[in-house]
Amino acid sequence: MLGMASVALAEPYEEALPKFTHDSYADTDAAVGAVAASGNPLSMDVVEALRDGRLFTGASQVFIRRASGELINAATGQVWGSPAGGLKPVRVNNRVRRAIEAALGNLTLLNPDAGKRLEAARAVFRSRDEAVLPTLEKALAQESQLHVRKALESARAALLLSKPDTLPMQRLAAIETLQVRGDQEALALLFNLPPNASPEVTTAAEKAAEGIRTHLAFWETFQNVWYGISLGSVLLLAAIGLAITFGTMGVINMAHGEMVMLGAYTTFMVQEWIRSYVPGLFEASLLIALPLAFLVAGSVGVLLERTVIRFLYGRPLETLLATWGISLILQQGVRTIFGPSNREVGTPAWMSGAQDVGAMSLTYNRIAIVIFAFSVFTILLLVLRYTSLGLYVRAVTQNRRMAGSMGIRTSRIDALAFGLGSGVAGIAGVALSQIDNVSPNLGQGYIIDSFMVVVFGGVGNLWGTLVGAMTLGVANKLLEPYAGAVLGKIILLVGIILFIQRRPRGLFALKGRAVEA
Repeated sequence: MLGMASVALAEPYEEALPKFTHDSYADTDAAVGAVAASGNPLSMDVVEALRDGRLFTGASQVFIRRASGELINAATGQVWGSPAGGLKPVRVNNRVRRAIEAALGNLTLLNPDAGKRLEAARAVFRSRDEAVLPTLEKALAQESQLHVRKALESARAALLLSKPDTLPMQRLAAIETLQVRGDQEALALLFNLPPNASPEVTTAAEKAAEGIRTHLAFWETFQNVWYGISLGSVLLLAAIGLAITFGTMGVINMAHGEMVMLGAYTTFMVQEWIRSYVPGLFEASLLIALPLAFLVAGSVGVLLERTVIRFLYGRPLETLLATWGISLILQQGVRTIFGPSNREVGTPAWMSGAQDVGAMSLTYNRIAIVIFAFSVFTILLLVLRYTSLGLYVRAVTQNRRMAGSMGIRTSRIDALAFGLGSGVAGIAGVALSQIDNVSPNLGQGYIIDSFMVVVFGGVGNLWGTLVGAMTLGVANKLLEPYAGAVLGKIILLVGIILFIQRRPRGLFALKGRAVEA
């Protein structure tokens, strides 16, 4: 450990240290390997300091600088005063960085901490430093953790495959290990065999590479489907509120995206308040923001309906222009208050990280958004099915004149439905703040896609919105690898236009005298 009065020195360590003062990349590379192999207790500190840019030379000596600024003599481990002359940092290049990575892997392969052993095995796999092989064999012989053992076996296979004097049988075994690993790094190794590889080894490597390519293509398809479901859940959140307002009143609300934006900024304000006054509640910040975002966006929606839209029913062009103008006003208002730049919304720890499934990587924030989207859908479905408000909304959607003649206050239902749809857009903004930039233009990226989902699925039908969102999301992600993002969206748009010509009311048309008239 650093700060010891003295450290028993190993001779290779003493010989290696002066090489750091030569200002030569070749000598630094050699010094890193010698220090790592010396067994000196200060070896890890020297290599880590070099990696972090904290290794300096001066007066023909080598010093480690702590985070506090304190200098340690790398030869003795003692705290050192100001050396005569200035200090110069030891320079590194890519070759030295690879040597550092290999040295750190070698030094930590036998660490008691399984996590550090795993990282060391991964570092050795990337560096493929032959000098590490004896330590790697020793670590492999005594490893008991299955996941660490697999990483060590992969590192050993990478070393043996690239080592010039490896026997053909050892290379064949290494190829089998890499095929089991089955990722892009293993595939790259199989394409870079040593020049002296035998024909048998070359043939085996080609077959293994073909198997890995097939394996990766299989998982890539599933990864794209997952990306499509993730995109579909985002579209569902953005469009589900629009399905209610568009279905109930037939209003083309171009300000719907700004309701999403208001929800995202509400999340930002909640987190800022929590950071300032109750930092311990940060992990629950999104849960606190959900009802507030619903209230803020819902209130703005009711105000918008009561003051503007109620006077424009039956005039779709004027409604479109009015709501478009309101969207610009809301954008400029937010830009004036918060500024034009993106605002940072933090991610709680429970939404950070990812889970690997085969060759797929499922991020926790995307998983949470998919679950959240389906939860919102289910709750809305129950509200519209089993509450009096839901009954009135469905009645007005199917036959407004008949609902009014039965005593339902259609104007009040319009306001509540518009507020409900806007509130749902607000909580969609809470979710989108975790995967998109929170800026005044946030909603503009989703308004067109939201209308596409609603029209494709069937106006006013939640099941149609769900199917439409998931269909467009998955189709979009499956097309992207072949057609590109822009051309893929154009193909989808053309497909929807052709579909609407055949089925003008979408996938799930509403039933009722008014809608069928």
